[in-house]
Amino acid sequence: MTDKIDDTDHIANELMEQVGLRVRRARTAKSLSRRELSEIANVSPRYIAQMEAGQGNISIVLLSRVATALEIGIEWLLWPEDPWFTPVKDLVDRYRAADRQTRERVQRILAEQDAPDAKASRICLIGLRGAGKSTLGKLAAETLGIPFIELNQVIQDIGGMPISEIMALYGPDGYRQFEADALNQIKDTHASAIVAAAGGVVGETASFDVILTHFNSIWLKATPREHMERVLAQGDTRPMAGQPQAMAQLEKILASRESAYAKSDYVLDTSKRSLDTSHQDLLKIIATANLIQP
Repeated sequence: MTDKIDDTDHIANELMEQVGLRVRRARTAKSLSRRELSEIANVSPRYIAQMEAGQGNISIVLLSRVATALEIGIEWLLWPEDPWFTPVKDLVDRYRAADRQTRERVQRILAEQDAPDAKASRICLIGLRGAGKSTLGKLAAETLGIPFIELNQVIQDIGGMPISEIMALYGPDGYRQFEADALNQIKDTHASAIVAAAGGVVGETASFDVILTHFNSIWLKATPREHMERVLAQGDTRPMAGQPQAMAQLEKILASRESAYAKSDYVLDTSKRSLDTSHQDLLKIIATANLIQP
């Protein structure tokens, strides 16, 4: 029993010494005297001195006041690793200051560390029609010697009919299920591939979650004008047929999807870039991030 009490006292003493050292470092970093810190924290100079010396009982309330005065979280005074000699504090502070999309991306990256093969060598290109998903996807796949897959083609194969008939027969909900099934089929049968997804895939939670979790996603980005011009150059006049406000609608669609597209792992801006240049840019992203494993 005595040994257990001794161990507890030893741990407590070490903790008080650690807190004292970190309070002193934080105070020094902010160029504060003990008296200045005591005034800001509303804690007596004597208590500050005892705390920095690792002596006396540490009140959690007073410790919280000191941490607030030093503009740090109280956890940094108790953290197992020394936050002033490791990057952990800076990383946590940056995470706290990040927007929701950045936090979600960090969470996905950390989750992938537990399952390093979750995305394997699968790449999924997302973006509006005219972004170059099919053209660039085919070129990159040929260069890298891996399969290129049109997601819509897999959906048609599973459904046994064209997309238009799937929509007419099963409706939007049925199409979404085929889309999710197609992505899961690709995930289960291809460790390496470049997939071109439909522009609206980001609006379907189940399908987009599969992409974000099991594919290295790349957003092919361009201006609305370039999206429209590329579609028309391919001989597809549907965007303009009976749509005098087609450009305004396209801009609205892009604006509504932009936050979702931004969740992708990588972004390739093809605006004012030639096909060959964009092809090389895509290959550079893939090579730099080592997305295709040998």
